[in-house]
Amino acid sequence: MNTQNPEAGSSLLTLTHVIYALHSLSVLIGITTVATIVGAFVFGWPSIVAVILNYAKRDEARGSYLESHFRWQIRTFWFGLLWCAVGALLVLTVAGIPLALVVFAGAGLWVIYRIARGWLALGEGKAPLS
Repeated sequence: MNTQNPEAGSSLLTLTHVIYALHSLSVLIGITTVATIVGAFVFGWPSIVAVILNYAKRDEARGSYLESHFRWQIRTFWFGLLWCAVGALLVLTVAGIPLALVVFAGAGLWVIYRIARGWLALGEGKAPLS
């Protein structure tokens, strides 16, 4: 965190928790509605707001362990979008529909894993991969 301004570091930590909460809200929307988990994650407003916050504040996180969380969250979003695109392309062919369902389900589980692992690591004051 920014060692010159501990208050800024504290607010950035809180923001990182809020961003994980927004991503989690999108996952919850995907679980409780007809949307797929990964679809709600990528196209739901909570995750869109979260990734915008990631980009807006990532310079403030540079050089701290929170930088790895911002990178983790941003990559989760964009790879989730990539898997949605792959699934959508597969749906265009009748033969690809079963595989598309597997892609959507797998991507949904992967998103849940990434959000849970990242948020748990943040609670422990660690980078997501440590």
